[in-house]
Amino acid sequence: MNWSRLKRFNSWMLYIVLTFFIILMVRIVIPYGSLNTDTGFLRIKQQYVHNRVWLVSFFIHALTSIVCLFAGFTQFSKTFLNRYRIWHKRLGKVYVFNVLFLAAPTGFVLGLYANGHEPSRIGFVLLSLLWFGFTYGAWTKIKTGNINSHRKHMIRSYALTLSAITLRIWKFGLANTIAPDPLDLYQMVTWLGFVPNMIVAELLIFLKARDK
Repeated sequence: MNWSRLKRFNSWMLYIVLTFFIILMVRIVIPYGSLNTDTGFLRIKQQYVHNRVWLVSFFIHALTSIVCLFAGFTQFSKTFLNRYRIWHKRLGKVYVFNVLFLAAPTGFVLGLYANGHEPSRIGFVLLSLLWFGFTYGAWTKIKTGNINSHRKHMIRSYALTLSAITLRIWKFGLANTIAPDPLDLYQMVTWLGFVPNMIVAELLIFLKARDK
């Protein structure tokens, strides 16, 4: 197997894995479509369900994050870009709109009330600010025609979008191995959910630049 075929194979495997986890995320989020305040994660946040700002932010964040996962998922395929350029642009706009105006701002609100006290709250607030910042950067760069910088910011932005998945992977893995105290677990997965993603994003950016 030559290098180009290996890269294509790895890309397809990555898309298959991402598709699997996005489907799992959809299954997690679907129950929230009923707006029932005694469902899933909301069962451990009953002290906040009467806070209208928090509750509205939660439902918006949960439902629009799935849109961000799917729309962003389409932005990194060269085949999709070349064959369906108009849809690449449309879904890119959907992604940017949802992150900047819905998912990131509501994520900021939820971060202020996060479990795990200050370490988790700081982590989630920082995540929402970085998510907004990199997405805004991607949008401004494409508006000025700077495609290279646009791609870099989109890689960083989507790496943060994927924290919705990686956080749950870390939580499942740690809970079923070292089984830390629930409070310690939540604080750990807050940061593990997005910091390694950012490291991987920067590594991908570096490798892409080196291959040119």
